[in-house]
Amino acid sequence: MKLILKEIAGIVNGKIVGQEDCVIVGVGAIQDAMVGHISFLGNKKYTHYLKDTKASAIFVGEDINIEEYKGKNFIIVKDPQLAFSKVLVLIDKQRLDKIKPGVSPKATIEQTVILGKDVTIGHNVVIEDNTIVGDNTKILANTFIGSDVVIGKNCLIYPNVTIRERTIIGDDCIIHPGVVIGGDGFGFAATGEKIPQIGHVEIGNNVEIGSNTTIDRAAIGKTSIGNNTKIDNLVMIAHNVQVGENTIIVSQVGIAGSTKIGNKVTLGGQVGIVGHITVGDNVMVGAKSGINGNLKGNQVVAGHPLQPYRKHLESQVLIKKLPELFSQVKKIIKKLNIEE
Repeated sequence: MKLILKEIAGIVNGKIVGQEDCVIVGVGAIQDAMVGHISFLGNKKYTHYLKDTKASAIFVGEDINIEEYKGKNFIIVKDPQLAFSKVLVLIDKQRLDKIKPGVSPKATIEQTVILGKDVTIGHNVVIEDNTIVGDNTKILANTFIGSDVVIGKNCLIYPNVTIRERTIIGDDCIIHPGVVIGGDGFGFAATGEKIPQIGHVEIGNNVEIGSNTTIDRAAIGKTSIGNNTKIDNLVMIAHNVQVGENTIIVSQVGIAGSTKIGNKVTLGGQVGIVGHITVGDNVMVGAKSGINGNLKGNQVVAGHPLQPYRKHLESQVLIKKLPELFSQVKKIIKKLNIEE
């Protein structure tokens, strides 16, 4: 990366205070950025770093008094973190541009596979019969893709991903290392006999799936993930689950079978959800919560048992006071000579 500050200001629609021709060759956090780096002040509690930072330029908000920091280069923007992220996008694009289209001679691709234009297939990738891969999609080393899979355009599939048969993946998706899509759902009869899982998985457009997440195929029908949903690392989504659009699922969430998650839902880390229930649109669930029944939309909840978020916070305060309260109750019992 090598950009002039004036170029960066144009990209983020910002106002420069300082040298427009300052050369930027990298990025860094405000406390440890080096000369040639651009950084940002996203939280006022880090303002004290502005004095001593070595960064050659800093994104700041419109409410920061930069007159105190003479001799430094600033780009004034409405949202410093968003502006900084646009620079990161440029850097990441340079990284991705280094992955050139082409099919590795070490890949194993069946003759019935259809590859789009400018596809990248890495070393030791296996693609089975009748699979379709869209234009500009990158499939990196050691990934397995089963038969009759459809993968859309402009997808990025990192190494060591497993995508089993008949999975459908939309456009512009990112799938991180170790993801398993379409593994068997956990289906067993009361006798212990395995119930065949003959359904499939459908994933919408612009979905991101974090490392080592698993999305099980349906017993019958489909397990589905809606457009623009973002899934963190180490998430488990069981058979026949339906996840809506624009939903965020944070690390270590577990969703049991046949549950329906609405649109614009946020599930905090380690949330557990029982099967065969519905979570409405615009629900936010705090970390480590347990959901064991239907949830209506447009609410913020947390805890186990689940409560409105503010009530949950009040309960947590009371729990901390329980030892003290118990000690006081024992003293009252002893004073009144009441048998415990």
